[in-house]
Amino acid sequence: MLPQLAHAATAPAQATQVFLLSHGTTVLPMAAAGDLPAAARAYVEAALANHQKSVHLNHFSHQHYYVVLADKPTADQVLEALRRSGHQLHGLLKTEKVTEVFIQNLADEPAGALALAEGLALTAYQFEGYKTDEKSRKAPALTTITLVGDAATEADVRALAHVLQGVALARDLVNAPVNKLNAEQFAERMAAAGDEAGYTTDILDLARIEALRMGGLLAVNLGSPEPPTFSILEWKPANAQNAKPYVLVGKGVVFDTGGLSLKPTPNSMDLMKCDMAGGAAVAGTLYALAKNQVPLHVIGLVPATDNRPGGLAFVPGDVITMHSGLTVEVKNTDAEGRLLLADALSFAKKYDPELVIDLATLTGAAVRAIGTEGSAVLGTAGAPTVQQLHAAGHRTHERLVEFPLWDEYADHIKSDIADLSNLGKGEAGHISAAKFLERFAEGYPWLHLDIAGPAFLTASDNYRGKGGTGIGVRLLYEFLTKQLA
Repeated sequence: MLPQLAHAATAPAQATQVFLLSHGTTVLPMAAAGDLPAAARAYVEAALANHQKSVHLNHFSHQHYYVVLADKPTADQVLEALRRSGHQLHGLLKTEKVTEVFIQNLADEPAGALALAEGLALTAYQFEGYKTDEKSRKAPALTTITLVGDAATEADVRALAHVLQGVALARDLVNAPVNKLNAEQFAERMAAAGDEAGYTTDILDLARIEALRMGGLLAVNLGSPEPPTFSILEWKPANAQNAKPYVLVGKGVVFDTGGLSLKPTPNSMDLMKCDMAGGAAVAGTLYALAKNQVPLHVIGLVPATDNRPGGLAFVPGDVITMHSGLTVEVKNTDAEGRLLLADALSFAKKYDPELVIDLATLTGAAVRAIGTEGSAVLGTAGAPTVQQLHAAGHRTHERLVEFPLWDEYADHIKSDIADLSNLGKGEAGHISAAKFLERFAEGYPWLHLDIAGPAFLTASDNYRGKGGTGIGVRLLYEFLTKQLA
């Protein structure tokens, strides 16, 4: 649940407003001063002269907030500071039970109002959840964020709204527990989102997955009482500018017990409803692209199942044959995500893609390496593509740290009896996992994003919130739209 974003020529009288001011402002512009009494204007200007970055005037019937742009080395950092200001602003608006706020950009950063609205809206996101008491089910007070005049164009506001709806979709999917979102329900939710946004969805059932010999997905599903799915999401507008599609692959493990290599429960298995965050990000990205009618051909692939120790569950020592024909010795059933992804990456070759990007909550090693502050990126795409993805990461503050895929890491996944082992050494686990995937991502440029750190947060962190963050949606949308000629 998100507040609505809107655009208006002017703000009505006695409306709660936010004025963005350039760094160093000490005298209020006339548009921000308005009909302020002299004493109120003097109060604000004194606070600005004292280098306060946020000033609040309570007029009782309405509120005025003045937000000063931070002095940062780069424009990207200025925008991130504004998102964080949006988070802080939300707390003030919540206290005052404000239902609608109007934002005017009087600063020298053209995208300032959009960034502030982005941070405010993402902070205001609320997962509907399953509580039954009336207070918990009450809708949040803030319903509308309106950008005024030249703060942004109406088209810019609409585009941002659709991207944030994609983020909210991803967050909703990640936050849902497995008894409300099994593999089939996950596929159906993605298809329903496609019906709303305009992308198409083809859901492959167990019989079709078996016909395709997706041995990795089938093996992980063996212990589950419920069938797997393989969802193909496609946005192909008539005016697509790319001759070859971009393919996004998302891990869709709707719950991961670890299988027979059972995870411990505290701070591990109990969080594993989030193990489909990569698939959720793919759905959210396709949603945003379709809603905004972006002229790019983009395909999303989401293999989905839960990983359980029941029934005929696969066991350490098993050898499975993958969609590509390669054989894999299973050393650990908790290294299951790479098995699903490997089948999807092999399947992606049929599209002769321009680029394939996969996203997965894949390894604890990535979390240990860089924490929740960023994601690991590895792959075979050229340096210019990686640099463009890094630039998108800085622009959206969904930052990436690049790790190598040196030839020597292939030794980490050797098997005595099969082509590959699904488990590497104790060191560099996020790299050996990517090295495993590399064997199946052949014939096209490929990048792997290990989003295990930032995908799900156990404590609230600014506008990223608590729980599912929707990581990857804003990043991929920014990257893909920059590929337009």
